[in-house]
Amino acid sequence: MTVYFIGAGPGDPELLTLKAQRLIGTCPVCLYAGSLVPAEVVAHAPEGAKVMDTAPMTLDDTHAEIVAAHAAGQDVARVHSGDPSLYGAIAEQIRRLKADGIPYEVIPGVPAYAAAAAALGQELTIPEVAQSIVLTRMSMKSTGMPPGETLENFARTGATLAIHLGIRALREIERVLTPHYGADCPVIVAYRVGWPDQAFVRGTLSDIHAKVRAEKITRTALILVGPALAEEQTFPDSALYDPAHPHVLRPKVARR
Repeated sequence: MTVYFIGAGPGDPELLTLKAQRLIGTCPVCLYAGSLVPAEVVAHAPEGAKVMDTAPMTLDDTHAEIVAAHAAGQDVARVHSGDPSLYGAIAEQIRRLKADGIPYEVIPGVPAYAAAAAALGQELTIPEVAQSIVLTRMSMKSTGMPPGETLENFARTGATLAIHLGIRALREIERVLTPHYGADCPVIVAYRVGWPDQAFVRGTLSDIHAKVRAEKITRTALILVGPALAEEQTFPDSALYDPAHPHVLRPKVARR
């Protein structure tokens, strides 16, 4: 018996990995976060499987279901949105599984920031503009952030920021980031990425709050900030394909 923590991606059932689809289709017990994972994702569960939406359940409730499945020798598909390693709340579940000697595996999924970039048709790491992505969140009503992990500290790097759980804190984000990125820094709010009603709101640090308010977006959104998000900009080609830059797979400098 094994518990499989499965990354379902941001919402689009077609973004499931082949391994994720196979495991959901073979596990007799499926626990999924229904508030973030569409029912279509777990429609692959085998006939007669016990499929439960964990949105109204507590950690004790879900663990009890897993313990019961373990006693019955039944594999469990524990389906989370995005990739389980990022804000998946699997650490506390794994701690309990280890304490009870229950085997588990983690199956990666497509994270929201990657799906958003794909839907926007752009790269987040632009040569000489931004070569790093910071995945972070606002604390708001959730667990507090560790000391030092502040927006201000991340902003000093100039990296592309992917901010989770921050849609209700746009004013604070604007206040903290503007001194580092400038008021005209591009911002994209990605709403329900991968779902049929996904939407993207483009703006700047100075006007994104008003634009998002006009769209009445209050939850389930990812905030992307940084100069790499500009729709038009000047930057050099990457050295990776530059004929003047040889590497181990292209050892000779190409003649121009």
